[in-house]
Amino acid sequence: MGARADHVVTSGTFSLDGGTWEVDNNVWLIGDDDEVLIIDAAHDPDEILAAVDDRRVVAIVCTHAHDDHINAAEDLATATDALVYLHPADDELWRQVYPDADFEPLHDGQQFEVAGTFLQVLHTPGHAPGAVSLYAPQLKAVFTGDTLFAGGPGATGRSFSDFPTIIDSIRERLLTLPPDTVVHTGHGDSTSIGAEAPHLDEWIARGH
Repeated sequence: MGARADHVVTSGTFSLDGGTWEVDNNVWLIGDDDEVLIIDAAHDPDEILAAVDDRRVVAIVCTHAHDDHINAAEDLATATDALVYLHPADDELWRQVYPDADFEPLHDGQQFEVAGTFLQVLHTPGHAPGAVSLYAPQLKAVFTGDTLFAGGPGATGRSFSDFPTIIDSIRERLLTLPPDTVVHTGHGDSTSIGAEAPHLDEWIARGH
């Protein structure tokens, strides 16, 4: 039995630039019955651990360091003895939540293996400087965090974000993937590369 992608939806808040919003986050678990990799440590470590069950956690990978994607990271790391990975360009955002805790640095092209499946790190900045996507060709899936959603790019109207940068990331790193690649997002419904690619010019015209 090969690897599969499951997810749980956790609820909490996202705070940045003095504002706070209620949000629901997708936490993705890639693995089999023995081991699992967690993408994004959002809000509720107990709910995530219940989904992990008794499997070994090979890594906790954060797609970026907005607080709603990392606020369960340290509790999860302590409970599972797994390391937390984040792109170092998001260090300043990470320190807003964890001033004294460190993470393992992610880099573009890095690979993780879980249950015989490989996930490749794609640095896709724009929503945050250290935003990454994780491409799993064997699953025909990419986990985009808040870089690409069903219906367009992630938000870029706040600190540490930039609209032209996210458009470049989507055009050059994501829309070049096979059209049948399923896009598993940080919030909301999944989509596919083929469903989103025709709309790039509309997003550019719409702006952020």
